[in-house]
Amino acid sequence: MGTPYEKDVVAWAMEQAALLRSGQLSALDIEHIAEEIEDVGKSEKRELASRMAVLLAHLLKWQYQPGRRGSSWSRTIKEQRKAIAAAMRQTPSLKASLSDADWLAGTWSDAVTKAVEETGLDNFPDDCPWSMEQVLSAEFLPEA
Repeated sequence: MGTPYEKDVVAWAMEQAALLRSGQLSALDIEHIAEEIEDVGKSEKRELASRMAVLLAHLLKWQYQPGRRGSSWSRTIKEQRKAIAAAMRQTPSLKASLSDADWLAGTWSDAVTKAVEETGLDNFPDDCPWSMEQVLSAEFLPEA
């Protein structure tokens, strides 16, 4: 076999692609190919969670620090909403994450951690007080 998966994943990937294209299916490293395919989905979910955590943290800052509201926060909120909407269009199966209680709890926890680090406040709610419809709505901004 060529380059081992553990030694150089990029060279391994190129070799696997060449084997697939040439029809040499019996030479493929099926187990590692399957892992890499699964990782693509996990990566998309991590990206969505990261963007959602940034959005939620900024919504918290918007609500809990009204005197510090500015164009930077507003821009970040808009950018994250646009990026999340684009991800949903490109990968519709990600929408299921928005109703997954475990995913939402983890994302909320990350958002609160970011908000605490950025504000020094520690009085944020244990659970997200807004619906996903509100969070993703271009018109929604929480009041103090």
